[in-house]
Amino acid sequence: MAKIFYPAVFHPEEVGGYSVTFPDLLGCVTEGDTLQEAVGMAEDALGLYLYTTEEEKEDVPPASDPADIRTEGRDFVSLIEYDKVAYLKRTDDHAVKKTLTIPAWMDTLAKEHNLNFSQVLQNAIRKELNIA
Repeated sequence: MAKIFYPAVFHPEEVGGYSVTFPDLLGCVTEGDTLQEAVGMAEDALGLYLYTTEEEKEDVPPASDPADIRTEGRDFVSLIEYDKVAYLKRTDDHAVKKTLTIPAWMDTLAKEHNLNFSQVLQNAIRKELNIA
């Protein structure tokens, strides 16, 4: 899956920190005490929003051109990246048990060579999906 970028509007708060809104994504808002924290929170908020939208089989709204977004005062626009694979690696790495079937001869040879079936399967899936 390709990376997706959405514009986010950062609003510096009078008391410090930043609130962040995504003009294209209704209800997708977050905040951070520092700019670095606000960017990280924006990445997480965007990931959760887009992943949930996809899981619920809803249409993902197209991203606006950042040049078309008007800001006021000290507000500014920045692009935030969503990479589904990176998001899932970061947020959903719990183990899932899978049952598989292989020929008996393959099982015998694999055991003789002390192969870790889970690791072999993970490596094969990474290779098949071109995941680093």
